[in-house]
Amino acid sequence: MPHFDNHGLKGGVWRGALTGIDAPGIRVVLIQHAEVLAEARVTADGPGRWLVEADLPAQVLSDGVQTLLLKTAAGPGPDSGPDGHVLARLSLMAGQPLDEDLTAEIAALRAELELVKRELRRFAADLTGR
Repeated sequence: MPHFDNHGLKGGVWRGALTGIDAPGIRVVLIQHAEVLAEARVTADGPGRWLVEADLPAQVLSDGVQTLLLKTAAGPGPDSGPDGHVLARLSLMAGQPLDEDLTAEIAALRAELELVKRELRRFAADLTGR
């Protein structure tokens, strides 16, 4: 199973190290909304270790929260889809709608947390026989 060690985003380039794959010629692609935006540069960095660099296109920079995926690609050609493993996710947040997006995300997280708390209480009650 491949493992991606995220080195972060700087100057519009997302960098990291990929291990767990020994195949030379591996393709890694940058995905947004199920669309391949760019192909990452993958260079050997020692036995079984690959340096991955993906340039972020300007089109990903817009108001709100944008989520990008770094995935291995299914085949060698440019038309092969990104059906491989998700290596990493990158969220970019910008602009005025950001406040609304974050408020909605926090509300959703709170609702999920309340559901988990309720289920844990029910489970604990079942264990104690109440």
